[in-house]
Amino acid sequence: MLKTLGAHIKEFKKASIATPLFMIGEVIMEMIIPLLMASIIDDGINVVNADGSQGNMQHIYLVGGLMVLTALLSLTFGIGGGVFGAKASTGFARNLRKAMYENIQTFSFSNIDKFSTSGLVTRLTTDVTNMQNAYQMMLRMAMRAPFSLIIAMIMSFYISPRLASIYLVAVLILACILGVIVTNAMKHFTQAFPKYDDLNESVQENVSAIRVVKAYVREEYENRKFRKASENIYKIFSKAEGIVAWNGPVMNLTVYTCIILISWIGAHMVVQDQLTTGHLMSLLTYCMTILMNLMMLSMIFVMVTMSVASARRICEVLTETPDLANPEEPVYEVADGSIRFENVTFSYSKDAETPVLKNINLDIKSGETIGIIGGTGSAKSSLVNLVSRLYDVRDGQLLVGGVDVRNYDMEVLRNQVAVVLQNNVLFSGTVLENLRWGDKEATEEECRHACELACADEFIQKMPEGYNTYIEQGGTNVSGGQKQRLCIARALLKKPKILILDDSTSAVDTATDAKIRKAFAEEIPGTTKLIIAQRVSSVEHADRIIVLNEGQIDGFGTHEELLKSNEIYRDVYESQTGGSGDFDEKGGM
Repeated sequence: MLKTLGAHIKEFKKASIATPLFMIGEVIMEMIIPLLMASIIDDGINVVNADGSQGNMQHIYLVGGLMVLTALLSLTFGIGGGVFGAKASTGFARNLRKAMYENIQTFSFSNIDKFSTSGLVTRLTTDVTNMQNAYQMMLRMAMRAPFSLIIAMIMSFYISPRLASIYLVAVLILACILGVIVTNAMKHFTQAFPKYDDLNESVQENVSAIRVVKAYVREEYENRKFRKASENIYKIFSKAEGIVAWNGPVMNLTVYTCIILISWIGAHMVVQDQLTTGHLMSLLTYCMTILMNLMMLSMIFVMVTMSVASARRICEVLTETPDLANPEEPVYEVADGSIRFENVTFSYSKDAETPVLKNINLDIKSGETIGIIGGTGSAKSSLVNLVSRLYDVRDGQLLVGGVDVRNYDMEVLRNQVAVVLQNNVLFSGTVLENLRWGDKEATEEECRHACELACADEFIQKMPEGYNTYIEQGGTNVSGGQKQRLCIARALLKKPKILILDDSTSAVDTATDAKIRKAFAEEIPGTTKLIIAQRVSSVEHADRIIVLNEGQIDGFGTHEELLKSNEIYRDVYESQTGGSGDFDEKGGM
């Protein structure tokens, strides 16, 4: 884990090294000040001159000047440590977020299925922030606190071993107590961060589905769900912070006990000329330094404990390897849009007993229009997802352009397969910016032509700013049918060899659907078209139609052939032309 995280310090190594060096410099300067203060008291204030007068002003001025210089150096080192520590920690956090985000982009669908969206958001935000704070704490305080504690202890033993023994006993007792506190707090902090996933999930679902929430008047239910998630985090952190809160009372008790003992014993030693007043003052200063640094170390342990849970969650994303990868010598050209399934079996989980697709055999010629119809859960989307290698087949072979899809460079393959998914997604930006997801170099004229083919130009022209109209996140300011047509136009701009329409005209009227199908036939005759639909009217003019039932091919042929030979297709056709229009009502499933 340390190796994985450490690799992302990268260009901030110098700042990471400079920070503890500056902190050591600050500690050294701070440790000198009590000695100078003792010198002022013993050799400047309490000294008796030859003429009987008391005090040596020259010594006071000289040592006082050195104290000012030492304090300024300590301040300079402290500022330097703060600046470089902030640079190193924020840079480290930036690199972690960047590496996680870039790795997520390489994930296949099966990789993404392992992490919830809210879980990934938490890892990119809360967990990385915890790591940033912990790293800064470690660079600054993890070096400063133990070094300061050790130097102060050495100086104390140098001045008076007898009084320094009080520190040593106090440190050992305090270390044991703080160890118990930190150990108990660790368990609660470890439990807390997964609860952030539930909180983020609640917020994400509520915001993205706010229209549904309001339509069903479920605001109070969502409020309760959010309060519950928030309350869970509150309870865990309350327990953890309640345990950590014992740090303060225990520390204060120890500090004041040490001060009383040192003052009492030290005063007797001063009276007996075994210790000077200046040295007693220095010992009291070192006492505070030692005990406060010990408390600082306890807080570092708490912070590190909190960050360990976050570090593990971050490493899970960083070390996740994509299930799909390019072969050693990939093919960089797709010859045509032909598709062949040879005994293909597929399941989303390797351990699944029942496969989603079973023994699929298909031979589709380049340029054909293939309709795919079947009941809900018949694996229509799963079938077409294999074409662009969003998943790999479990058994058998899938060839595109005569080559197994696993032998292609994935980017090359997916650039030749345009997909309009069942759940259409538009991004925040103008209409043109959304269209250019299909081809970033497309001219406005090319975008306009693609929209004409998808029957989208007519409504875009009516928008306030036409093709420069801003689309809200998720396309909330356009209707479902408009969103589908924009996504079809975006896919057409890729000029693909294979076009997959996954129930992507379900929200448009039959007349518009017919216009789109006609445009496909006339404008992209060489492109293989796979059209998933619930309406028979959307696929009856296709060259051939696949009827899927429970992950298996129940029929494959033209509209006329299936009406004669396939009972499921015939029942659906009759039910829809008879007015029902519901595929799942008869046949199929």
